[in-house]
Amino acid sequence: MSKILIGIVMGSDSDLTVMKDAAAVLDELGVSSEIIISSAHRVPDKTADYARTAEQRGLAVIIAGAGGAAHLPGVIAAHTALPVIGVPIKSGVLNGVDALYAIVQMPSGVPVATVGINSAKNAGILAAQIIGATSPEVRARITAYKEKLARQVKEKDALLAELGIEGYLGRNGG
Repeated sequence: MSKILIGIVMGSDSDLTVMKDAAAVLDELGVSSEIIISSAHRVPDKTADYARTAEQRGLAVIIAGAGGAAHLPGVIAAHTALPVIGVPIKSGVLNGVDALYAIVQMPSGVPVATVGINSAKNAGILAAQIIGATSPEVRARITAYKEKLARQVKEKDALLAELGIEGYLGRNGG
């Protein structure tokens, strides 16, 4: 992990509890990342500059998490030709549905790929898959990661068959 490939941006430090999952899965996949706080509303010039200079700094994909009106991913997408993945953050009275709608409904010409509410881990995996389209090494690590997920499901299924429903649930306190 030498060159930083993925930028992770959030509008507030309160989003860090969600966005850390993107950084963690990228680290697990051996894809370097950087993470910053930059609000589309409170520091719009910083946000625009971050997006405009991302490619020359070596970024290939940007993940942007935001709650509420969730303008951050769209603002970043407006200032770069790089792919942007939006993570709607669960917040407020609408529990992130407002952010989901805001991110997924970008105007024509300014696409933002969107994952589920609080799904920063999936955003990290998707960003790695985008890198993997041109990197056989990253693609191999993603394949191994997905094989590990499949093994875990098979192990859980075997344990359920062995213990039955009550035994399976009882082992975890239920």
